[in-house]
Amino acid sequence: FTARLGKRVSRSTGEPYYLNVHTKESQWELPKEPAKDQAATNAARGHIWCSHLLVKHRESRRPSSWREEKITRTKEEALALIKGYREQIVSGKATFGELACQFSDCSSAQRKGDLGTFGRGAMQKPFEEAAFALNVGELSEPVFTESGVHLILRAA
Repeated sequence: FTARLGKRVSRSTGEPYYLNVHTKESQWELPKEPAKDQAATNAARGHIWCSHLLVKHRESRRPSSWREEKITRTKEEALALIKGYREQIVSGKATFGELACQFSDCSSAQRKGDLGTFGRGAMQKPFEEAAFALNVGELSEPVFTESGVHLILRAA
C-alpha cells in the first residue's frame, strides 16, 4: 500500500511526510487508505485521457494549421495519410507520439498529440463517441469530424 506513496523528508522542517506519486499531493500523516491513481479518479468522474493525430483537408471547418497556412488535400487524401500513419504505429515502425509531433495538424502536436483529460460534451460528437468506446491503450480506426480525420489513442 505504501508503494504508491513516497515517504520523504521535508527540507525545511526535517520531518517525514508522504507523497501520493499519482496526484503529487503531500501530507504529514500516513494515509489510512491506499493512494489512488489519477486514471481511476478520472474514470470515476467520467473523464478519459486521450491523444490524437489530426489530418485536415480542404473541407475541414478551418483548413489551415500550424504546419500549413492553406490545406488543399482532399478528404480522401487525408484518409489515406491517416491509414498510413495507423499502419506504421500498428506495425511498430513508428510511435504514435512521433507521428503526432511530425504530422498532426493540431497544435497538440507539440505534446505528442496529448489532449489531456476530458469528459462527455467537451469534444465533437464523433470524436467523443470513438474516444469513449476505446479501451485504455487502444488505437482507433480513422474518425471523421468537422475538423478533419483523426487517430485517437486512449491513455486512461
